[in-house]
Amino acid sequence: MIRNTSLVLMMSATCSCAWAQSAPVELTATTVDGEREAPSGVQLDTPIETGSRLGLSARQTPASVSVSDRRVIEQRDAKDTQDIINAMTGVNASANPGYGGFVTYRGFTQNQVTQLYNGINLGYSSATRPVDAWVIDRVELLGGPSSFLHGAGAVGGSINYISKLANRDTQTVDARLRYASYDDSEYAFGINQALASNPADARHFARLDFSHNQGDGYIDRNRRSSDTLAFSLLSDLTPALTHTLAIEYQEDREDSPYWGSPILPGRSTMKIDKSRRFENYNVADGRYEQRVRWLRSMLDYQVSDSTSLHSTLYQYEAQRDYRNLERYRYNGAGDVVRSGPYLQRHQQSVLGERIELRHDNQLFGLANQWSLGLDWSHMRQSLYPTSGSWSDTVDPEHFDPGSIDDIPGVNGGLNKQRRHETTNRALFAEHRVELTDRLALLTALRYDYLDMQVTNYGPVSATAPAYFERRWEPLSGRAGLTYALTPSASLYVQYSTAADLPAGSLAAATYSNVGLFDLSKGEQWEAGSKFDFLDGRGAGTVAVYRIVRKDFAVADSNNPNQSVQAGQQTSRGIELAGRLQVTPKLLAEANYAYVQARYDAFSEAVNGVSVSRKGNAPVNVPANVGNLWLTYSFTTDWSTGVDARYVDSVYADNANTLKAPAYTLFGAFARYRLDSHTTLTARVRNLTDQVYAKQAYNTQYYMGAPRTFEVAMDLRF
Repeated sequence: MIRNTSLVLMMSATCSCAWAQSAPVELTATTVDGEREAPSGVQLDTPIETGSRLGLSARQTPASVSVSDRRVIEQRDAKDTQDIINAMTGVNASANPGYGGFVTYRGFTQNQVTQLYNGINLGYSSATRPVDAWVIDRVELLGGPSSFLHGAGAVGGSINYISKLANRDTQTVDARLRYASYDDSEYAFGINQALASNPADARHFARLDFSHNQGDGYIDRNRRSSDTLAFSLLSDLTPALTHTLAIEYQEDREDSPYWGSPILPGRSTMKIDKSRRFENYNVADGRYEQRVRWLRSMLDYQVSDSTSLHSTLYQYEAQRDYRNLERYRYNGAGDVVRSGPYLQRHQQSVLGERIELRHDNQLFGLANQWSLGLDWSHMRQSLYPTSGSWSDTVDPEHFDPGSIDDIPGVNGGLNKQRRHETTNRALFAEHRVELTDRLALLTALRYDYLDMQVTNYGPVSATAPAYFERRWEPLSGRAGLTYALTPSASLYVQYSTAADLPAGSLAAATYSNVGLFDLSKGEQWEAGSKFDFLDGRGAGTVAVYRIVRKDFAVADSNNPNQSVQAGQQTSRGIELAGRLQVTPKLLAEANYAYVQARYDAFSEAVNGVSVSRKGNAPVNVPANVGNLWLTYSFTTDWSTGVDARYVDSVYADNANTLKAPAYTLFGAFARYRLDSHTTLTARVRNLTDQVYAKQAYNTQYYMGAPRTFEVAMDLRF
């Protein structure tokens, strides 16, 4: 099953540790003489937001739930949200310009894995590009269908990025300075402050965070910069009523974005010319830019000891701009043919309100928890895609990258093509009852009313009408049981369902994608266990699952120019994660996931002919993904560690004829605490300078970062 020796060694190093909970663990303190304080435990009993609306812990939730909190983000020096989720069980993510929020999990990709920001679903994977890790408080991952919590989509799972917010600390100040290879630098700071002359009487607390990242990039002419600003105000209006105002602004810019390297022809295993490893075939004035603004108003009202009300009003605005030459391949003479000029703008806005009522009570002598709520949102996006059939041929040794303004078809500026408006009204409910002291039943149900309207400003045809509207009313749910074998070990089983578009996304679907189709359906059976052992020195989770997604759009076997709703995919897998305090100074952590994802029914059009891909694996889905971390603390001030990540080979086409090879990345760090406020860290990533593809598509190979060195100083007062 595991096809790489390094992964076998990596995982066997921690098998003797047993498996720990998917959520990484807080490191316990080390005293001067090397003895450790009492273990603080793992996050199996910490309330989470993504797996339930009842404030349940991971142990109480009958599902696979992973958490990376702020301590773990800092311990692993994650630079952005992509770094964070790639350390989570079974996730493989990349962020090339065309697929900025690309994630594969449990055999599914893109819009089948919902990515949330503070529990809000934007319905569009291109809106989920990596965010600087500095403003993130934690990330939570829920495995399997979860439409019953977050709306349409989420067949493979849900990832929730949760921002830092003001808290009731009187005053805290933290900052970070980092410099790395390729002039990659970061400076960031955060301030939390009580707004009162006497902090003991404070009723208002403010937090301000800012981060700036910039670098030349490991690909020629690919300079990137990003700025993130976040402000929040927490106000205790009465002893029972609290309001939080949160504002965030993000801005990204990439010059001449890297879209991948052409692969050497005539090979089934993808390979690039290493002598041209860092070449950039995009035009000189290629560009990707993004500007994002979030506004949230949150009210929490404690009606009584057993009843609470929470309201979130939110507004999102974003503009994304692309102007690039995106496709490259070798010809028979060894030159590179460049094609795919593309000019695009997304203007997206989302306005929404979510109201939740939570109540705890006793019913027939059994402890009950209830959650009822209403969810409303209105999404609007305008698309300005302009493409051309132009191409040129260049000598890869010496060429002028040229300008997008010189390419016919895309040098005329933006042209508005479509406007998408989607209104969603939903009613949801969740209930947990403790049937016995050991056995609990958790159920959830959600009804959505989706109304999508698309206006076409381009040429009108049978497959692109001037206007069309679709309405769907999906019903999704979950039923799960948890059983406590002991106070520190539990078993669970669950069944859950999901509904999503047969193709595309709510923010960009065309008439061909959804005009004649109902929603596709997904369902999952999952079982697992969560446990502590060795008096809390270790902890573990294991999950096995089977997911079926059916009725998605595929090419008609009788008419390849038409799509029919006949596709089906099945994913089966196992997920393990572990943590063990091997000695008072040595901590071992690991996670591993195996998935077998196959098309049960799938056809695509190839040169005017419908070709079956039944039995094939989906594109960019690795069968095996694993991570390992070993951390050794010499003293309270000195620590060092190594890490490894293995990602299996993936196919670059539906025919499964092109394959990007598996890879293993190694890293190492050393950390020294100068004083109670200052810590220095030196880290090397991709220690062996592995050449690897983070993503593969058609004849292009999106190369990951080479070996890089970095130093960082963290300050906290």
